[in-house]
Amino acid sequence: MASTVTSRRKQLGNELRHARTAARMTQQQVAEVLGCTQGKVNKIESGAVGVKLGDVRSMLNAFGINGEEADTLMNLARAAAGQRGHWSGYRSVVPHWFRTFTDLEPAAAEILTWHGERIPGPLQSEHYMLKQFTEAGATDVTSLVRNRLDRKAVFEQQQPPYYRFIISEGALRRAPGGYAPAVMLDQVEHLLSLERHPRVYVHVLPFGARLAAVPNDFTIMRFPDRTRDFVYIEHSAGGLYLDDVKDFNIFVDSWDRLRGAALERQETRQFLKELAEGYRSQMQQIQ
Repeated sequence: MASTVTSRRKQLGNELRHARTAARMTQQQVAEVLGCTQGKVNKIESGAVGVKLGDVRSMLNAFGINGEEADTLMNLARAAAGQRGHWSGYRSVVPHWFRTFTDLEPAAAEILTWHGERIPGPLQSEHYMLKQFTEAGATDVTSLVRNRLDRKAVFEQQQPPYYRFIISEGALRRAPGGYAPAVMLDQVEHLLSLERHPRVYVHVLPFGARLAAVPNDFTIMRFPDRTRDFVYIEHSAGGLYLDDVKDFNIFVDSWDRLRGAALERQETRQFLKELAEGYRSQMQQIQ
């Protein structure tokens, strides 16, 4: 059965266990650092109990973890503890099940994502975001847009992840709320502007691609440190984090098939230019 991480606390425990193992420490040795029992450490690693931020910091120091890796794990610990601050204010509109994803996104070495019917969040233009949230009946559109814009900061990091997107042609033709050539022209032009980010790769999967079928949307995250690689799958009721090796490899194979059928970067750019011209023509006809 798939190993499914359904809570931030379990994800944190999983990361701490991998970090302890990499540091070649036993649970008993960690218990001595924290001044607790070995059983308590076992419960922390299984996600059965919460852990104080001070204890997480002590564990990271004992494991020799510092810098960005330590910051990422401390952010995860704050999220697992349900602390205000990091997720207060306008960030509080982010669903609980998505916060682990956004905490770990900046720390990834490589992110591979496939979207069939909508533009993925980090690639959305502001016009597209506004239309999507408004059509969904959101009550705090401003906070939702600010959060989505915050995620774009991942592209501006000193060492950003290699972010590789495959987008179905359907996502480029289906506007939020229906026919809206102005929204989609803005979106396509935004995608064309992303070439200024050397680690952002966008590939279009055209309707004519030779594939037996396409899978549901998914995102693969790979990390340069001890953080466990995982696949994220979003659905109507929340999100799933899969880190079982067999399941992970199944999605890697799916990604490879999609990538093999998708357009290359220059082909994608030409496709987007022609699509933009089509939307401009539609707008002129409306006027």
